[in-house]
Amino acid sequence: MRKLISLAAVGTLALGLAACGSDDDSSSSGSGTLKVGASAVPHAQILEYVKKNLADKEGLKLDVQVFDDYSLQNPALDDGSVGANFFQHKPYLDKYNSENKKDLVPVAPVHLEPLGLHSKKDKSVAEIKDGATISFPNDATNGGRALKLLADNGLIKLKDGVGVNATEKDVVENPKNLKFKALDAEQLPRTLDDVDASVINGNYALQANLEAKQALVLEKAEGNPYANVLVVKKGHENDENVQKLKKLLNSPEVKKYIEDNYQGSVLPAF
Repeated sequence: MRKLISLAAVGTLALGLAACGSDDDSSSSGSGTLKVGASAVPHAQILEYVKKNLADKEGLKLDVQVFDDYSLQNPALDDGSVGANFFQHKPYLDKYNSENKKDLVPVAPVHLEPLGLHSKKDKSVAEIKDGATISFPNDATNGGRALKLLADNGLIKLKDGVGVNATEKDVVENPKNLKFKALDAEQLPRTLDDVDASVINGNYALQANLEAKQALVLEKAEGNPYANVLVVKKGHENDENVQKLKKLLNSPEVKKYIEDNYQGSVLPAF
């Protein structure tokens, strides 16, 4: 009897391990469940909409894993904890790959969280006064992007060719003698009272109930390199489940969901 029980236990364990292996191996193939890491807003919200309204018709099973710390998402994708992630734009991905010698690849652009110039003191760019203080994100990626937004709208002029890689040293004309204050991106909405205007990331503006229509100027989505993308490990771009999710994230239904629910604070990028 003890031998029979032992054999049954071994058989059960083997079946359990086989099932676990099947889930891991098929996370991005045509069977099993695709686990996708995502930031809460708006990425996980968009994925949950797909999961509840569109995935069944495509035969796709989604498991949305929300990460509070976005810096953990690429390592989780690299070690196989998730089969895909959705939280980053390509410049961030390129920087991560370069610094960590990894090979994660974008599959499809989905949306843009546009930078917007917000102010509680002025209602237009023209009203911004001489000597005004403007805050913007202090990370290299979004800092240059913010300065380009100001340049594109005539507040400053940047050195030719610097584009989104600009720093304050690249400002060659500053007709309004603007002062700049670089802060952590998440602090910008909370410190809006302390400056004349602030260039704020769309996701942080959304969380602070700052509407896109309130922004003095807003980034455009077309041709913007900062569209947030679905990302997988190299070699899994054409896996069946990944392609199914790509199709759904770039569907008319998702486009309408984004337009209806985020009122310009998130823009479709497809």
